[in-house]
Amino acid sequence: MIKLAISGSQGRMGQRITALALQDKIFKISALLESKNRPDVPLLSHNIPVNFEDAALKGSDVLIEFTTPEATLEHLKACQQYGVNMVIGTTGLTSTQITQIKKASSKIAIVFSSNMSVGVNLVFSLVRQAAQITGKDYSITLSETHHVHKKDAPSGTAKTMAEFAEIHSKTKVKDIASIREGEIIGDHTITFESPVDRLSIHHHAKTRDIFAEGSLVAAKFLSKKKKGLFNMQDVLGLK
Repeated sequence: MIKLAISGSQGRMGQRITALALQDKIFKISALLESKNRPDVPLLSHNIPVNFEDAALKGSDVLIEFTTPEATLEHLKACQQYGVNMVIGTTGLTSTQITQIKKASSKIAIVFSSNMSVGVNLVFSLVRQAAQITGKDYSITLSETHHVHKKDAPSGTAKTMAEFAEIHSKTKVKDIASIREGEIIGDHTITFESPVDRLSIHHHAKTRDIFAEGSLVAAKFLSKKKKGLFNMQDVLGLK
């Protein structure tokens, strides 16, 4: 059994992760965390206490974190203190903050990915293959669309797609277009274009459950790890 802690437990993602974890017998929810700046949240959720102190992490095996960069770094320190592995899906992190995550992976095991979706990580693999074959003969553009509440742009997923494309094609991505409208969960399209043809790889997220489900797959992966930095490509064996 995996003792699972969930950060931002009363947010949209946190609630879905909690609901899905409760349906999976391999998990026991050991802690539901929330920000001290949210006095409006209930004291109980699914008959489980909602905690505002990092000490609630003690005794957990894995923490799933989809929150803010500031909260993520605070919990990173606590997880190192209590020996808790982390699944980090937080986006908008600075290079300095990412360096701190990498450093922490020498003490605990971390899955850090811009997108926890199994489907999107399959797309990353397809982008790698397409970039290797098309190389410098094709120009590359990206577009991503998300709901109006998303603060970072381009999305972390778009940045990762661009990174895969640039590394394996040895050419720069020409443009990343970011659109914010309505309640769109997430659309991503990468296009490889030459004078004679155009190739597009597209992913459309129907619900946030794809990210919640992926994070639980990552948590199961981490339950067998002591330390190290991993991403969803590692989790799914797509490298």
